[in-house]
Amino acid sequence: MKKNHKRIISSVMAASLAVSMAACSGSGTTSTTAPETTGAAESSAEETKPALIPAYPVDDFQTVDSEGNRITDNREATSKKAMAVASKYEVSQVGAEILKKGGNAVDAAVAMGFALGVCEPFTSGLGGGGIATIHTADGKNYFVDFREVAPAAATLDKYVDANGEPNDNAKEGGLASGVPGECAGLLYMLENYGTMTRAEVMEPAIRIAREGFTVSTYCANAINDAYETAQKYPEMQKVYWDENELPYGAGSVINNPDLADTLQKISDQGADVFYKGEIGQALVDSLAEYDGVMTMDDLANYQVLEHDPVEGDYRGYKLISSPPPSSGGTHLIEILNILENYDIGSMQINSPEYVHYFAEAFKLAFADRAKYMADTAFTDVPLAGLTSQEYANQRAALINPDQAMEEAAPDDPTVYEHTDTTHFSVGDIDGNCVAVTKTINYYFGSGVMVKGCGFMMNNQMGDFSTDKDSVNVIEPGKKPLSSMSPTIVLNADGSPFMITGTPGGSRIFSSVAQTISRVIDSKMSLHDAICVPKIWNCSNKNKLEYEKPLKGFEQYALTDDTIAKLQEMGHGEIKSAASGSVNSIIYNGDGTITGVGDPRQDGKAVGVD
Repeated sequence: MKKNHKRIISSVMAASLAVSMAACSGSGTTSTTAPETTGAAESSAEETKPALIPAYPVDDFQTVDSEGNRITDNREATSKKAMAVASKYEVSQVGAEILKKGGNAVDAAVAMGFALGVCEPFTSGLGGGGIATIHTADGKNYFVDFREVAPAAATLDKYVDANGEPNDNAKEGGLASGVPGECAGLLYMLENYGTMTRAEVMEPAIRIAREGFTVSTYCANAINDAYETAQKYPEMQKVYWDENELPYGAGSVINNPDLADTLQKISDQGADVFYKGEIGQALVDSLAEYDGVMTMDDLANYQVLEHDPVEGDYRGYKLISSPPPSSGGTHLIEILNILENYDIGSMQINSPEYVHYFAEAFKLAFADRAKYMADTAFTDVPLAGLTSQEYANQRAALINPDQAMEEAAPDDPTVYEHTDTTHFSVGDIDGNCVAVTKTINYYFGSGVMVKGCGFMMNNQMGDFSTDKDSVNVIEPGKKPLSSMSPTIVLNADGSPFMITGTPGGSRIFSSVAQTISRVIDSKMSLHDAICVPKIWNCSNKNKLEYEKPLKGFEQYALTDDTIAKLQEMGHGEIKSAASGSVNSIIYNGDGTITGVGDPRQDGKAVGVD
């Protein structure tokens, strides 16, 4: 079949949400059609193998309606004991299962992390990395950094052309991957803060990989969108394409025996089999086929790091969030500190006034981000200054209530110094909280699937700058800058109030800031705070973007009149953009916990009875 013809057929299939049912070749992966669970129309193709039964049922969960709108209800849960919420219902079920078995919040988070890499493989997995913010019942705070690292041979010249302009090597193929930290990071969390064994927390992920998961509409679209990538890097076709060489559609059940075997090896042998053994060798060999330079030494030298979280205050609440190599927590706090100068609660959400103040605060934060933020092992970052209220007050004084800044300049936060994206959340009634954001960067990462192992490699090298003068320039052994912002909000007495975070690239920390502000300033329920459309300005210049509303939240849309007013105020061209997936937990005043899965993806909270 010709390439273009095949692509057209694939697009038509995705548009109609029809499903092809057959076995994948090569790895023994099988996919069959399950009963409709996502609101998608399914094909009546004859089954060629016995139907797989998904490891975790989703029969009662609809993600889209008959018109293709995302369904916003049936996304939350309330419990008097504990709560788990992720962008996949199955993964929330995994977290709740671990908690019911007596595991703590970290045990649940680790189990969810491994499981998410199986049933949402286009966003995260063993080939990626992440960060975690932890608050324990005894009041201690921890930050675990398992972000990817540039290989020793990943020098700047490999990522620019003869004119110094960026090429595509940081986006796809063997050179795009940093040394992955997920396996090491999740097991580090388990060993240091968990209570269960590797076998106990990894069993659900292995079971999902072996028995299968149901492909949602959202997942099917991601698989279909990676069609051209899968042509370039055909190993991934063994898992995500059917016998007709077309992407699987919504309602299919996909399993991944190679990944199940990989996870079982890690469960049995620990991280060494990944970083010093046969999995690592397969990883290095797979990247080398596409000009990769990662070595076994790079893998063996990988280390999980712990840092002090960044902390701040917002209207009497305490914020615990991510320090570098993520810029997210620092600038989340800076944005909220700036906004604390204004009566945000009195403003109508997404009115011209509301959008203006948020956009200007975003611009100021992004100016500072570009100048100061990078891996602290390579540069000094003035964290205390950037997160100080005094510095934010100085920045807020630059905001004209009637006119947008054409370009925000960075200031000097050092004078305020002292001596001193998939997201999921877990919390229990005792006050143990875990917020984890992890990624392989772009959907399906670099496109390279590790042969015989069933997982995708990241393309985190794309998070570096190719500007030789940038603090975030590519350097061997360096961690790329991130915007991931797993955040825990505490009440004034130190008890938990919120656990939150989101994927979304550079839109992450501004999205988290809006969610927190809507709950605290605008007194919204967590569900509505998540569902209301967001706005962003991910630059120090005028690059205002807005989200089109979910069905049922049209009253919060940026109207034509609002856009016209903002342009009159100097905000320039205003474009629409897509949001992330804010999967969050809130502690209620009545002793219960409520979790909300973001309806933009497949999020659904599960509580413990």
